Amino acid sequence: MPRPKVPDTDLFDAALAEQLRAEAPLADRLRPTVWQDFVGQKEVIGSGTPLRQLIEQDQVPSLIFWGPPGSGKTTLARLIAKLTRSDFIQLPAVASGLADLRQVVARASDRRKLHQTRTILFIDEIHRWNKAQQDALLPHVENGTVTLIGATTENPSFEVISALLSRCRVIIIKALAPEDIESILQRALKDKEYGFGKIKVEGATQAIKHLAIMASGDARVALNTLELAVKASLKDNQSVITDELIKQSLQRTHLVYDKGGEEHFNLISALHKSMRGSNPDAALYWLGRMLEAGEDPLYIARRLIRFASEDIGLADPQALVQATAGFQAAHNIGMPECNVILAQTVVYLANAPKSNSLYKAYQAVQQDVKATINEGVPLHLRNAPTDLMKEVGYGQGYKYNPDYDEPVEQDYLPPSLKGRKYLDNKNYQSKI
Repeated sequence: MPRPKVPDTDLFDAALAEQLRAEAPLADRLRPTVWQDFVGQKEVIGSGTPLRQLIEQDQVPSLIFWGPPGSGKTTLARLIAKLTRSDFIQLPAVASGLADLRQVVARASDRRKLHQTRTILFIDEIHRWNKAQQDALLPHVENGTVTLIGATTENPSFEVISALLSRCRVIIIKALAPEDIESILQRALKDKEYGFGKIKVEGATQAIKHLAIMASGDARVALNTLELAVKASLKDNQSVITDELIKQSLQRTHLVYDKGGEEHFNLISALHKSMRGSNPDAALYWLGRMLEAGEDPLYIARRLIRFASEDIGLADPQALVQATAGFQAAHNIGMPECNVILAQTVVYLANAPKSNSLYKAYQAVQQDVKATINEGVPLHLRNAPTDLMKEVGYGQGYKYNPDYDEPVEQDYLPPSLKGRKYLDNKNYQSKI
């Protein structure tokens, strides 16, 4: 009886890989396979850079890619594997251990004995491997059995053992700029094989510019959001994406703090507005309505603490002290005796001068955090407890204020927010 024909393994693996890629999320489908499609990180792998030359010469050393999520660490590792004559093996640190490492080393050793291609071991989130696992990897990196490429979002000075770190070159991967994200999104819309090139997408130009900023340098977030927005509005092979749809696609869910009925919220709103309006009598009335109806006194006390900073703030810094003391006293004594304690706190807050400077300042901060790219901390403001951190410029140029008799001129905000003012000093200084 003739033996069944065994399928060609390489062809089978290639077909399976192609099928998996077609079914993968957009961010995985669009991973670049050639230099021309790789966006960003020109300082690291731009034409003529040392790393680019080593890759093109197939002389890749062991590397640690250190950078924020979605900046291209995994993509760059896979691109290196594709452009070099290497056996590429990927291990996710969260789902692998010593047994997996032994299998990789055995496979790499066999290929080395047979003078076949060398092995690149890519460990994603290498900071999650413990010391024992990293120690076990060390000799195989040292003797060249495997070339290590590790990716981490954490500082390798703290998360990678020094012996292993000294045998790798640390490559700092930066968050992508908005224009880089925009370029990636444009490619996703034009790509007919793995993107949305076969779909008519309307309203994309403005929405993509908005998304490129909101993604804060994370290409994966940007692509996943675009995919969700396009699919959510897809009808008859057409899709319309808007700023609002992008915003909804980016939304994160939050837990609700408490689940009282409408009257519960109406009463606390009346209490707040009466205190804000400096009417202690009305504030006392609404407090009584809540306490006598069985409201949790600590819920009210927590709201009073919030009010002390939101509506009074620096106009009377003692308001927060009074509100915090009222909470602690109510917690210690409980109902019904704590009712007069909360009454004292409410009257103090109602009579206190009002200022929402802090509240407005923090709202402006929130808006900047959400609507602008989240830049890294300027190098001169960072501490440098390790040699690596000093070498890459941490702490350089920082002026230690107590050493100067005159005010020090020094930037403390990211470059894009230089000179930004959040606090209206005139609004509260005269009231302190």
